[in-house]
Amino acid sequence: MPNHLHVIWEMKEPNGKEMPHASFNKFTSHMIVKDLKLNSPELLPLFKVEDGERNFRIWQRDPLAILMDSREKFEQKLTYLHNNPLHERWGLVDRPESYSWSSARFYEDGVDDFCFLTHYMDKF
Repeated sequence: MPNHLHVIWEMKEPNGKEMPHASFNKFTSHMIVKDLKLNSPELLPLFKVEDGERNFRIWQRDPLAILMDSREKFEQKLTYLHNNPLHERWGLVDRPESYSWSSARFYEDGVDDFCFLTHYMDKF
């Protein structure tokens, strides 16, 4: 989507004191700001905030993190993610498998364009 992303991941080991999504947000924010400074400094002001804790805000506060504690919940969320690019608000593709940033193609024909996907049926 043009202004957000959805991610489903599995924790392989404990993450210390932070919640997993907090670590993801912190790490990716630092990397995005570093990349913007280097490659697109003209875009950096779009993320500038007057905040005592940070200079730039990449991710919204309080992201929606959902524990996937059942196969049914997982499948419902995965279907939502795969269909999101087709939503009339975005209209990015005609089929879930056509969206280049989706795992739908992996589930359709087994092609892992990202080289790290695993089938959820291997986990349930």
